[in-house]
Amino acid sequence: MSNAVFYCSFKLKQGASVPDFLMAAEKLNNEYISKQKGYISWKQLVDGDTWLDFLTFETMEDVKNFEAGAGNGGELAQAFYSFINFNTIKQHYFTIEREYK
Repeated sequence: MSNAVFYCSFKLKQGASVPDFLMAAEKLNNEYISKQKGYISWKQLVDGDTWLDFLTFETMEDVKNFEAGAGNGGELAQAFYSFINFNTIKQHYFTIEREYK
């Protein structure tokens, strides 16, 4: 069975502190996301002012269950989401067909 990816691009709110955003992301990952069923990894990429979250899970079911419960991270999730401009979010789900290393 192929792994699955949740891909989400977004921009931060104007004036948001990048170091504070990254700290909120790290706390959310360490204390909540990494404990979700099927979690493999979370990569955060940036190009100028566009950010990309690339979360890999064992199965598509795992990634969709994670996304459905994304608000369940409580204060950690609220802190992370407080930096994001929600009008800029674009998200997709992918199955990993092949990976080259």
